[in-house]
Amino acid sequence: MPIELHEGDLPDGLDLTAGARDGAVAIDTETMGLNPARDRLCLVQLSAGDGTVHLVQFRRGVYDAPNLTRLLTDPGVVKLFHFARFDLAVMRAFLGVTCQPVYCTKVAAKLVRTFTDKHGLKDLCKDLLGVELSKQQQSSDWGAADLTPDQMRYAASDVLHLHDLRAKLDALLAREERTELADACFRFLPARAALDLGGWDEPDILAH
Repeated sequence: MPIELHEGDLPDGLDLTAGARDGAVAIDTETMGLNPARDRLCLVQLSAGDGTVHLVQFRRGVYDAPNLTRLLTDPGVVKLFHFARFDLAVMRAFLGVTCQPVYCTKVAAKLVRTFTDKHGLKDLCKDLLGVELSKQQQSSDWGAADLTPDQMRYAASDVLHLHDLRAKLDALLAREERTELADACFRFLPARAALDLGGWDEPDILAH
């Protein structure tokens, strides 16, 4: 799989929206931890669904990325995530953007795979696509100045299969007549991320 590493922003002239498969760009992030209010954004991975993955690496405190933010806020392109709630929160915190429209494969999976509690990306890729993902680099130091080839391959794999997963999940949502419910959940996700950043992650404001 071709992997292109960029420093601080997508390069001028690169238009991922032009060739976006099914009108969507797959996106993921890597951070220093799992608290978006504390742990800094280190990497954003993107794929238009053509087999090529673009990695945007950020240095500490340097988040001026006009080309990337233009893509993230483009209303004509679906931003495709797995567990969008976290990625939306961390990009809002560090890039100052609110992504819309979005699609989350984890939310879709929870709506249609009610026979299991396994909704992780690795599980979905194995069960729906027959693809085995390695999670060996999941807890590595993403703030390092130089990413290793293994880190880059791991990061790329997190967006490489999202378009195929979306197609499978869309078919299941239609079969179970839950497409409209999924769309409503996707529209709410940016607000859910904002609630997380505002301190309403635990307890959940929607809980009893």
